[in-house]
Order: sequence, then C-alpha cells, then structure tokens
Amino acid sequence: MDEEYDVIVLGTGLKECILSGLLSVDGLKVLHMDRNDYYGGESTSLNLIQLWKKFRGNDKPPAHLGSSRDYNVDMVPKFMMANGTLVRVLIHTDVTKYLYFKAVDGSYVFNKGKVHKVPATDMEALKSPLMGIFEKRRARKFFIYVQDYDEKDPKTHEGMDLTRVSTRALIAKYGLDDNTVDFIGHALALHRDDRYLDEPALDTVKRMKLYAESLARFQGGSPYIYPLYGLGELPQAFARLSAVYGGTYMLNKPECKVEYDDEGKVCGVTSEGETARCKKVVCDPSYLPNKVRKIGKVARAIAIMSHPIPNTNDSHSVQIILPQKQLGRKSDMYVFCCSYSHNVAPKGKFIAFVSTEAETDHPESELKPGIDLLGPVDEIFFDIYDRYEPVNEPSLDNCFISTVIMMLQHILNQLSVMYLTCIP
Repeated sequence: MDEEYDVIVLGTGLKECILSGLLSVDGLKVLHMDRNDYYGGESTSLNLIQLWKKFRGNDKPPAHLGSSRDYNVDMVPKFMMANGTLVRVLIHTDVTKYLYFKAVDGSYVFNKGKVHKVPATDMEALKSPLMGIFEKRRARKFFIYVQDYDEKDPKTHEGMDLTRVSTRALIAKYGLDDNTVDFIGHALALHRDDRYLDEPALDTVKRMKLYAESLARFQGGSPYIYPLYGLGELPQAFARLSAVYGGTYMLNKPECKVEYDDEGKVCGVTSEGETARCKKVVCDPSYLPNKVRKIGKVARAIAIMSHPIPNTNDSHSVQIILPQKQLGRKSDMYVFCCSYSHNVAPKGKFIAFVSTEAETDHPESELKPGIDLLGPVDEIFFDIYDRYEPVNEPSLDNCFISTVIMMLQHILNQLSVMYLTCIP
C-alpha cells in the first residue's frame, strides 16, 4: 500500500466505481478502497438475510419468503434511461460484457387518484384517459414541436430562444391545461418538482427527447432498462473495468484517513498504519464529513409482495410517478417495482420501493400515498437517510466528493465534472 497513486477512490458506490473505471481506462494509477467488505457502499444489493439483519436486527427471515440467495434488493433502486448517458458510457467502456439488461415493462403516472399508463404508442395515446380529445390535439402540436426541435437549426425553433424562454411560457403557447403540464413535466421530462416551469425550456425539451429516444430504442412499454440481479451489479462491473486497466482494489480497510500537506492539499490516505500517497481523492460524503453539509433526507419503504402492483396490467417491472401537485407535496414520489423476471426475487415474489424527498420525520405516514397503490404486502421495511453535498473547493484541496442523487439520469451530470477535473 505504501506507493504513490494519481487518484485514490474511497467508497465503492456507483459513482465512485464509474469514476474509478474511467480514470483507469485513461491510464491513471488508481487505488480504490472501502471500509466495507463488499462492493456498492450505500447503493449495494442485499440478499434476504442481509436485508433482515439491517432492518429487523436478526438473520432469520420467515421461510415462506423463499431462499435468501434469490433476493437482490437494491438499497438505492433506480431504473436507467435506455438511451441515456450512462448506457452510452457502459457501451463505450465495454462494461456491458459484465452485465445483462432487460427492458422495464411499463411507466405509469398517478393522476386524479388513479394510476394511468404513460402512452408508449400512438394507439395508447389515442385511448389514454389522461387527456380529453381536444387537449390531445393541442398536446400533439407541442409534441411535434419537441420532436422536430434541433438546437443547431433555428428553423425548428419557431422564433423562440429556449435558453431564455421559460418552460411555462413555452407550454402556454400551446394552451395546455394544468394536468397535461403536470404529466409532461413529471412523467415525460422526469422533473422532481415544479421549479422547472420557471427555468429555461431547453432542458425540459432535451429531457422529453431523451424519453422518446429511450422509448424507441427497445420498442417496449417504457423508456427504462434495468440490470438482471439488480443495480448492485453496476459498481462491480466498473470495478472489474478498473482492475483490467491496472486499478488496485482494497476492501475491508477500516478508518481510511485522508492526509493533507502544509498547503491543505490532499497528499495521501492512511489505513491500518500504512499511508498510500496520492495527488487527488474521490470519495463519498461519509469519508470526509467535515467537508459536506446536509441538504435533505430521503424517505423510503421496501416491500416484499406476492403479486404485481394493481392497475399496472400485471407488469413484472414498473415505475409509477406521483407528481407533487397530485399529493399536495413539494416534491414527487416514486414507486418502483421489479421481480423474479429481473432475477431480484424468487419466482412469484415482487420487490416494491416507495421513495420521496422527506418533508417530515415520519416515513410511514409520508409514504402512505405510494404504499396504498401496492395492495397487500408480505413484509415492509421503512428507512430514512440523509443527503449531503460538498462544501469544499476541490481546486484548493484536490478532494472530490460525490452527492446522493435520487434520479439516476442526474448522476452523469455530476460525474462528468468530477471526471474532467480529476484528469491531470
């Protein structure tokens, strides 16, 4: 361990492993350490015994739930956009040879007290009760504008500069009602709250185009894909990539202490009496608690069920978005379900997650709107965890700290900045 490295990465969460892999591919000498004896950090996947130990305090789950090893329960569950940046990174780095993906059956939205499928075809759009016939005509004109929009071709802009025009102003031009705006902003553009309405419309248009491209990629019932055996496979795949390109991995390394020189810049990491020297450190917030601040909490429920979620056409994998306005909240709520079809549970079992930005200290009552959609559950676990963001200046101390991000498609925005600044 007493060597010098270009970068030391602390923690084996998804973002840390992606960066470790990319930096190793670029020829940097990388040491990757974790205080745990497993990959994944906070975003790991647990078998049933591990899940029971975490939430129930013992390692004896009921026999009727099936074999422990058949469960791969994500601690931070997220679907991936089929044509998103992360998928392109997977293909570019050839990490796909370590992973198998399967399309997600359906995407749904909660509207006026009911669950509705987000249309995936023209026929579904025609039959959808989400809009009336006249509203569908107005929405169609807006969708055509978005489809034809090309940032580099002013002829497609219809006289609007979307870097200045707000989303609210753009949508107002087409006369769409509030329910349609809610549907577009949250079920298609996947915004977490309504702040986007007063921000430049370009981001929303790009998000809608990504949704459409992802939907067309596999021509399935949703724009999402998900790895077999759960999201915990992703950190391990990028760890393998890093190892192939010379990265060094050390798990079960306690008390990883970041060391600094006289100028306050990072110069190494000490564990078990040994110090590895380095020029830069990448880590999750738990390794540098004095350089982060709390920005919020996430409330989450994990349910084991023996049936698919009602009103989702018996889908074995599905996401339901509950827009904030439908619930009288400040941010959206998400219901995520997968099953034995993605090899995350024994045959006949389904794993459902309900999560949202916590607005109280009572996750059971706060998550009730989403839990009510699940139907009967065999077991349910509740959790609440803090979100942090870095407060340091990486250019001064060479410490690059990741943040907890709820939506997977936002992760690459932060990663690209961290990646570019880590390269010498």
